[in-house]
Parts: sequence; structure tokens; C-alpha cells
Amino acid sequence: MYEFVTGPLAWFSFTVFFIGIIVRIVLYIRGLDWKADRVTYRVNVAYGVKGALRSIFFWLFPYGTHSWRNNPWFTFWVFLMHVGLLLTPVFLLGHNVLLRERWGVSLWTLPEGVAEVLSILVIVAAVLLVLRRIALPEVRLITTAYDYLMLAIAVAPFFTGLMAFYRAPDYSFWLVLHIICGEIFLVAIPLTKLSHFILFFLSRAQLGMDYGIKRGGMKGKGLAW
Repeated sequence: MYEFVTGPLAWFSFTVFFIGIIVRIVLYIRGLDWKADRVTYRVNVAYGVKGALRSIFFWLFPYGTHSWRNNPWFTFWVFLMHVGLLLTPVFLLGHNVLLRERWGVSLWTLPEGVAEVLSILVIVAAVLLVLRRIALPEVRLITTAYDYLMLAIAVAPFFTGLMAFYRAPDYSFWLVLHIICGEIFLVAIPLTKLSHFILFFLSRAQLGMDYGIKRGGMKGKGLAW
């Protein structure tokens, strides 16, 4: 089983992930209504690019925007969760050992203690986000079982990874389950709401270009907005 999930199933998961991400990018760009948006992307490129980069930059840092600052604790845990979601899978020692064994490549690795703490914090953050969805009426109103499923898919690799790391009974079971959960996570990213992994950058760039041209650098330039 281990050979299968780290071989053919891993290849399948990475293929779906990378092809799916490319497809999502293409569909997003092709889906823009250039006339309805009323933004002169092609003519005012410099203003648009400046606005796009500014938007992405400020949203990538905690408390960089008014929205983040208005919800300080939510912002703290969201960023902490995403740091763990991004750094731990890529730079975990065990993952890089497997990459080197299977494909002959490896990256810089996190100390095991740091990876362990990040994994725990991802789980804690997810629990707190679930409690927030239950406790706040305005959030509970727009929450469905699908949202909880997405959180479960994102957190499952970390929970099962910790179980394997702590050498829980039936280590082989937890290791294989951890790998399968990770591969489900990879496949789910381009196919579900988890696609905000890449669509975040596209949507922030689009909004940044809108504001950069309409209300920022182009303000007072005589455009009939």
C-alpha cells in the first residue's frame, strides 16, 4: 500500500494539482468581462500593475489592510493557519526525504520541532475558526457543511501526520492515511473552494488594478468613470 500511495497515487495527485491550477488560472482570466469592468487594462498598464502589486502586498501581511485590522484575533489565527498550511508540507523533513527517494530532489527543511509546533497551531486555528462559525450568527448564516468539509480536508494531513510523528499505535496505518489525506488535499485545491490558494492572487490583482486605475494613480486624469 505504501508503495502505491507514494508512487502512482502521488503522481496522479500532483498531476491533477498542477494541471488543475493552470486551468483555474486560464478560466479566471478568460472569465473577466473586460467591458463590464470598465477598466482600461491594456491602455493604462503601469497604473494597473502598480495597483495590483500594492493590493497583493498589503493583503499578504497581517494587519496590512483595514479589514485585517478590524478583526485582529481572526486575522492572527487565519495567518497562523495559512503559514502552517504552506510551510509545513513543503519544508517538512520527512516529505523532502520522500521526494529525494522518489524523484531525486529535495528542499531546505524545517527543524522537526518547528514543524511539529506549526502542525499543532494549524489544528488549533482550525478548531477556533469552526467555533467562530458556530458562535457568530452572521458567519453561521452563510456556513454550510461544505465549509466544514473544506476545513477537514485541509487539517486532516496535519492531524494524521502528528499521529504518525508521535508513533501512535499502528504507525504504518497512520503514515499511509497521512499520505492519502495529503493527496486528497492536493487534488481538492484546484477543484474546490481551496482554489483560493491561487485565486487569491488573481482576485487581489484584479481589484488592485481596478482601484489603481479608477481611484488611485489615474485620479484626476480626465477619465470618464
